[in-house]
Amino acid sequence: MVSTLRYHLIPTHLYTHNTMNAGVVRSFTLLCLAFLCSSAFADFAGIVVKVTDGDTINVLEAGNVLHKVRLTGIDAPEGAQPYGRKSQEYLAGMIAGKQVLIESNKQDRYGRDLGKIMLDGQDINLEQIKAGMAWWYRYYKKQQSQADQIAYEEAEDHANPLA
Repeated sequence: MVSTLRYHLIPTHLYTHNTMNAGVVRSFTLLCLAFLCSSAFADFAGIVVKVTDGDTINVLEAGNVLHKVRLTGIDAPEGAQPYGRKSQEYLAGMIAGKQVLIESNKQDRYGRDLGKIMLDGQDINLEQIKAGMAWWYRYYKKQQSQADQIAYEEAEDHANPLA
């Protein structure tokens, strides 16, 4: 009885209008979220301003946006580990101070962009493996294209030793 009275006491245009506004707000919110998600993890270009180690770099994008990037598909020794410094120096020699393209579509749990580094059409992540400065990170191979999986595995099989 009370619910019937409520609908008869409130003019129809008031609760119909609010429902329509809620739908518009919901649609607008979803549109904004879709835009943010699509633009948050996209390819970007910038200058390599720091090489932290053999698989992590900092890239400065236009507008002074700094990205910490973890190279996908590879794992390199950390600085304190054997050959860690050599791996970092080799990567720095290839890309430090250069304009690179980062092919990225996600972040890791530490907020780093995960990406494949491209310099003049060359896959730098793959070059780290070929030189023996990193290993193919097989655990995450499903996140790579089939072509990259094949190339990275072959590179690891024929890599120059770290020494």
